[in-house]
Amino acid sequence: MSHARRMYDLIEPIGLVPYFADESDEALMALGLRNQWDAYFAGRAAPFGRSVPAEVIHAIFYNFAPGEVARHLPKVWELTTPEAALAARERGCVAGMRRILGALADAPGVTRAGDLLLKAATSAPVEGRALYAALRTVAVPKEPVARLWHAATLLREHRGDGHTVALLAEDIGGTESHVLHALSVGMPAHEFGRVGHLPAARLTAVVDGMRDRGLVGADGWLTSAGRATKERVEAMTDRLAEAPYNALSPHELERLVADLEPISAALRAVFPM
Repeated sequence: MSHARRMYDLIEPIGLVPYFADESDEALMALGLRNQWDAYFAGRAAPFGRSVPAEVIHAIFYNFAPGEVARHLPKVWELTTPEAALAARERGCVAGMRRILGALADAPGVTRAGDLLLKAATSAPVEGRALYAALRTVAVPKEPVARLWHAATLLREHRGDGHTVALLAEDIGGTESHVLHALSVGMPAHEFGRVGHLPAARLTAVVDGMRDRGLVGADGWLTSAGRATKERVEAMTDRLAEAPYNALSPHELERLVADLEPISAALRAVFPM
């Protein structure tokens, strides 16, 4: 298993805190935002500032259906500021992690893991990685739990930028990427949360297009070509996510894994992963 894949398994639960821990949404909604999707876009797009158009954020985020970003941006910047959104998101995520981790949040391993993750997260080139580059401009927190969450988020966005490259290389569009993932884990596309809300005709058209390309069979599941495409996407994503971990020695990687394992396990136990 590559370092990138092993670290993804350990880091992803930390990166998902803004989306699965209620404290993050609550802190953002307290700024006057209208709903959870306002909170999502305000929190995640805040590093770009208020002047980047919705069309650009749509292109960078990649996997939202047309028009979804524009329902929230730039409206959220009439309700709050990017600076306030960043602070609220961090504050909420720290509160959520502390609630879930309990006494573990103050263990020495949190500080060690945060420092090592940050060393990795700030070592990679930013070229071609818009989300990662934007987040690199945000001040690094000093508080250990916040520092760990920030470093994990940097690495998650770095990996996500590479994942977009891999999807583009395989000619998989944003909505198609959700269908590909859902079917790869045995879930009908219309039951997958990120696309299940779409009008039935739109989702059907996406699946039909994938069927015409030989990715989906007449039975509605992935063909061998579809599964091979998914495997290539994941393999390229892992390869493109490897660079940060080259900054760590074998001993540091071993120490990092040991410190992250109980943190990751505690978060996985309460998140619907």
